[in-house]
Amino acid sequence: MNHHNFKKLKIWERSMKLTDLTFEYCKGLPKDERFNLISQINRCSCSIPSNISEGSGKRTKLQFGEYLSISISSSYELETQLLICQRRNYGNQEQLEMILKELEEIQKMIFSFRTKILNLDS
Repeated sequence: MNHHNFKKLKIWERSMKLTDLTFEYCKGLPKDERFNLISQINRCSCSIPSNISEGSGKRTKLQFGEYLSISISSSYELETQLLICQRRNYGNQEQLEMILKELEEIQKMIFSFRTKILNLDS
């Protein structure tokens, strides 16, 4: 397998920026959510680029695809937690909307990249 330099992958770069955005958003959440939602949001947002980078070093395309799948799963978990924040009217709602839109784009990009890696469309 041709190993990928994960730092050059657009999905990794965008995921890293998303992590920055979510950490910044969490600063505006209620302090009593520090050990619940804030912790979960931060873990999930870190998991997305982390699994992309970890998968890029694996031996086979199938293994890389598995890590991309984990990354997608983390993105859905993050989306759910952000939607909980939206329902509770937590934090800056404009910031939250921007993050949700960016997350949706990243999900599409990871799906597309996984399809390409695994040659699922051929």
